Amino acid sequence: MDLHFGFSYVGLIFMIMLIVPNIIWTKFQPKDYDKYYKNENKILKILEKIGQMAVTCLCLIFSNFNINTISYWSLILLFAFVIMLLYEIYWIRYFKSGKTMFDFYGRMLGIPVPGATLPVIAFLLLGIYGKNIFLIIAVIILGIGHIGIHLNHYKKSLLIK
Repeated sequence: MDLHFGFSYVGLIFMIMLIVPNIIWTKFQPKDYDKYYKNENKILKILEKIGQMAVTCLCLIFSNFNINTISYWSLILLFAFVIMLLYEIYWIRYFKSGKTMFDFYGRMLGIPVPGATLPVIAFLLLGIYGKNIFLIIAVIILGIGHIGIHLNHYKKSLLIK
């Protein structure tokens, strides 16, 4: 494991792709979302917050994520970027929808809760590409909390429907 401290423009691109739609979402939340948010599992919420902070910092402070040479490892980065593009498509689909809980949590290409799952997979691949165990661990913590919370929301929305 050969980690290099330094700014990661690739990490910044991934963070922008993650944050911009989430900022827009704050103005277009699904109907009754507050009912779900108020009853989130506290342990999952803690894991999510720890993972969010760690992933945000780690993907920006290691230059390992930047493109240095083109190799077979580059395919992992390309795949991570394609997954982030799917994440952007997920948001476009949601913003064009009726903005219901079903629209928010509906599967995409068979992927459950794609708004939570896609970025977790993309950042995990980014950690693998950069051979950065710290990012990989942070993403796993984030994934347990974030995907867990949103799977619970999705299950509750099915019961209410």
